[in-house]
Order: sequence, then C-alpha cells, then structure tokens
Amino acid sequence: MSAQGSIAARIAQLGLVLPPPNKPIGNYVPFRIGGNILYLSGVGPRKPDGAMITGKVGAGVSIEKGYEAARDCGLQLLRNMEVALGNLDRVDTILKVLGMVNAAPDFGDHPKVINGCTDLFVEVFGDNGRPARSAVGMGSLPGDISVEIEAIVLLK
Repeated sequence: MSAQGSIAARIAQLGLVLPPPNKPIGNYVPFRIGGNILYLSGVGPRKPDGAMITGKVGAGVSIEKGYEAARDCGLQLLRNMEVALGNLDRVDTILKVLGMVNAAPDFGDHPKVINGCTDLFVEVFGDNGRPARSAVGMGSLPGDISVEIEAIVLLK
C-alpha cells in the first residue's frame, strides 16, 4: 500500500462511512491549525443521514448506545481532520481527546462511553491513535446530544 492514501484505504477496509462535513452552529470554526497542531472543535454524534443520538446516558441511553454515540463523534472528527488537512495521511498522532457525556447525575462509567471514539482512532491509526484523554460527565449538552468530543492532533 502506498503512503499516499493509506489511511483512506484503512478506513475503507474497516467498512467505515464518514459523515458529511458539519456546519458550525454559532460563531466558531470546526478546526484551527497552529504550526504542526490541529485543534478540532467539539462535535456531536451525527449519523451520515444527519440524525443525532440524544438523551442522557444512564437515564434512558445505555452505555452501549453512548459508546455508539462516541464512535459517531470519532467519525465526524475524522471527517473534520480530512477537510482540514486534505488527506488523513498528514495525521501523525492523536494527542488529546476531551469526551463529554450528557449523563444522569449518578452515572459513573464515562470512560466506557468515550472508548467508542478512542477505540475507533486506534483502529484507524494504530498506536498513534491512542491519545491522552479526559472523559467527563455533563448535566446537559447542546440539543440534548448524548456525547460531544473534541481533539488535538499532531501533524506530520
């Protein structure tokens, strides 16, 4: 496999479908590049058809559904990386992920939910997809989405 397009080939091999690029709701941009660092704004769990996973994890939304929501966020982040960079082969390492879970007050398994995103990044980028990470609970998220995730990426 050639170096150019190898991550795109890996995504295809995994049978993954990246959603369309998101449009910011508000006065911000989906990403910024500073030097060799890509900063990605937080994204929600949007399916390719535009549907979102909503509700509180631990109160109507299962850990498994939350994991799926985090994976969907990861797919959206991959799309935003691709839009920002033109080619995912420019990604060197996923440095940091902040995962926010719209959680019931007594819910405590936030890391199990955010694994949906970081497991995806490891599937796509190997060990370079294993970031430093925070997985935190929130009382609410915009539009009642179940998960929001942002990331910081080192570029080649």
